[in-house]
Order: sequence, then structure tokens, then C-alpha cells
Amino acid sequence: MTPAARRWLRAGWARAHRACHGLSPHGQVAGLSLRWKIAALLAAGCALVAVTIGLLIHQSRSAQIASTARESALAQLMHVRQVYELTGQVDRGDTRAALNDPELPDPLLTSALAGKRSTYLELTGPHPQVWAARPVGDRVLSVRRPLDAARGELRQLDGELVAWGAVVVGLSALGGAGLASRLSRRLRTAAATARRISQGELDARIGQSAPAGRQDEVAELACAVDTMAASLQERLMAEQRFTADVAHELRTPLTGLHTAAELLPPSRPTDLVRNRVSALRTLTEDLLEVARLDANAEEPDLEVLPLDRTVAAILQRCGVTAKLMPVMPPREEGGRGAVPESEGMPVRTDTRRLERILANLVANARRHGAEPVEVRVDGTCVSVRDHGPGFPEHLLKDGPQRFVTGARERGQGTGLGLTIALGQAHVIGAEVTLSNASDGGGAIAVVSLPTA
Repeated sequence: MTPAARRWLRAGWARAHRACHGLSPHGQVAGLSLRWKIAALLAAGCALVAVTIGLLIHQSRSAQIASTARESALAQLMHVRQVYELTGQVDRGDTRAALNDPELPDPLLTSALAGKRSTYLELTGPHPQVWAARPVGDRVLSVRRPLDAARGELRQLDGELVAWGAVVVGLSALGGAGLASRLSRRLRTAAATARRISQGELDARIGQSAPAGRQDEVAELACAVDTMAASLQERLMAEQRFTADVAHELRTPLTGLHTAAELLPPSRPTDLVRNRVSALRTLTEDLLEVARLDANAEEPDLEVLPLDRTVAAILQRCGVTAKLMPVMPPREEGGRGAVPESEGMPVRTDTRRLERILANLVANARRHGAEPVEVRVDGTCVSVRDHGPGFPEHLLKDGPQRFVTGARERGQGTGLGLTIALGQAHVIGAEVTLSNASDGGGAIAVVSLPTA
């Protein structure tokens, strides 16, 4: 996969990751995860429905109690009036009947003096009650009944409504959490697959499919990601095949051209021709190597080797003018230096590929940096440092790009050295870290190798 494609995939994955986790573009938390948002929304909706139904039931029951109390008070008032007309006495009993009761509410008294029979509910206060009154001659006959039992019954109903409402809300929250967990798990699977694709694993697929006509939004998203990955894989494979075919087809005429250039008589033009033919052959070999790295066709030949001696032999064999800097051990109290722990540290690596990595890093430091170029071995790490202007900011941010160099002049390298170094490091399980030195300037490339 090309660096541009990787950057595009990583940027898309970062945006998707922020959206799934409720993050702003600057990484700030904007809310809860999708699972808890769905559970909270469903619980809030059920709570609203439960409150609405509870209020309706409360109002209906209150109206029913009030209607029953008024009818009962009117029936008792009729009975008391009949007894009063027959005996001339007011049968108080349990109805608290009275003539011209001084506690009679004013609205009820006014209605009775106007010749009407009416009722009045008194629900405020510690003892709610219902009144019924009518005129009898020039007097007002009234009865009243307490409603303490009815209010107690209404309170009990309210408590049951609250309890059952809480149960419904809790069950809905659990159900919403379960449903949202399933949805979140499917989305996280899609996100993990997208992350694997962005890291170069183009064979990764979500594989969540549903029968035609029954796909939900998540299944459509999974299908879209799989389609995108398949299309991207096809295009990148076509690009890799094209690069490999072009480089392979160029090798035969370049070999003949190199042989012909060697047969030319010594002269300044001959030297120029040989130099360009050599550069073209190097570019062709680099393109073939990049194509093999992109196709994951490289198999390392790993063996356990002492890192310091291996690096020294590589530098001597390559013939590069780099200075191998030993790690200075701490001194003991007697003034003698202790044996450094990093000396002879065994690592598991491929000598040929490690040589390719270090040769490219040193060549890049010499071409784009400034002398001296220092190579330092520390534990299982090898660092290459120059004293030039350092790596450009875009390279540290986005990584090396093919055919893009830090030199402004044309012809100063192909831009494939760092790409090949990072690709070969990935093959042997190593990691290359690029940075700029804070003291004295210069670029630093650190190769971290796996220990034996």
C-alpha cells in the first residue's frame, strides 16, 4: 500500500473513530458512547411515557373518586331532607348533617341561598371532605363526608404507579443497553476492520451480511466498507503489478545498456553515460524491491547475532564513511569503566536486510545531512545521526513519500531510501523512528530490533 493511500485511510479512520466515540476534531470528549446514548434515550422515552400514563391514571382516578363522593353526598342529603320533613329533626349520624352549619363553605352557601342544590369538594388541608347543601325554607341544610380513606387510596395508587414506572424504565434501559451493545459491537467490528485496512491488511473484511431487502444501516455500512476495501485492494494490486512489470521489463535493456556502456572508450561523456546507467539500474532495483515489499512477498532469514559486531561488520562491508560511536559505560569508583550492558546484546534479525536498512539510512544522512554521520549501538537499538538541517516537518508528520526528497535540487536521490528502510524493518520485525536532534541539530533515525 502506498503512503498516500495509508494516510488517506488513517485520516478516514480517525474521523470515523471520533464520530463513533463522540469526539470533536481536537479530540475532546463530546458525550457518552453510542451504547449508553441509545440506552439513556430509550430509558428517557419510556420514563416520559410512564409519567404521562401515570398522570392520566391519577387524573382519571381522582375524577372518579370526586364523582363518587359528590353522588354519595347528594344521596345522603336527600335522605336527611326526607327525615327532616317527616320528623322535623336533622338526623346527624355519620353524615354530620346540620342546618345553617357555620363551617359551610361560602361558595356552597351562596349557591344554596340562590335556591340550588350543589356539592363542594374541599381537598386542601389535613382532612379532605365533600359537602352537599340545599335550601329548606329560609334555612340551608347541609351534609359532609370525610375523604381521608379516598385520599389514602389515591396515594397508594400513586405509589404503585411510581414503582411500576420505575420497573418499566429499568427494564427498558436494560433492553436498550442490550440492543445498543449489539449495535455497538457491530460498529466496533467495522471500525476494527477499517483500522486493519488502514494498516495495510487489505484482505480484512467485516463479512456482516443480511438477506436482500432486510439489511439495516449497520449492514449497509459493513457492505460499503467491504466494497471499498475490495476496490482499494484491486487498485493497489494493479498498481503494484504495474510497478513490478515496468521494473522487470526495464532490467533486460538496462543490462544490455550497462554492458554497452562498459565497452565505450574512457572519456568524460563515457563517465556521464555510465553514471546515469548506474543510477537507472539502482532505481529499477529499488522499484522491484518496493513492489516485493508492497506485495508482502519478502521472507526474512532470521538468526541470532550480536548487534554491535554485526553493525560494525555491515559498515565495513558497505564501505560507508560513518563513525560507529560506542556507548560510554558509567565509571566505577576505582576509575575503571564498567562493561556496558549493551555490548554484544544478541538480537534476532536478518543480516542482509539489516544491512539494507542501515546502508539506506547512512546514505540518506550523507546525501541530505551534513558530516559527521554517527552510528550508535545502544542495547537492541541502532541510531544513525547526521548534523544537517534535520528531517522536514511533513516527513515527520506523514512519513516518507516515494519520489519525494528533502533536497530542492533535482537528481538528488529518488526518495525511495527511507521507504525501503521502513519496509525492510517491518519484514524483520523492527521499527524505525525518525526525529530531529534537540542538541546541535541533525536528523536521527533509530532502528529498534527485537531481542533474541
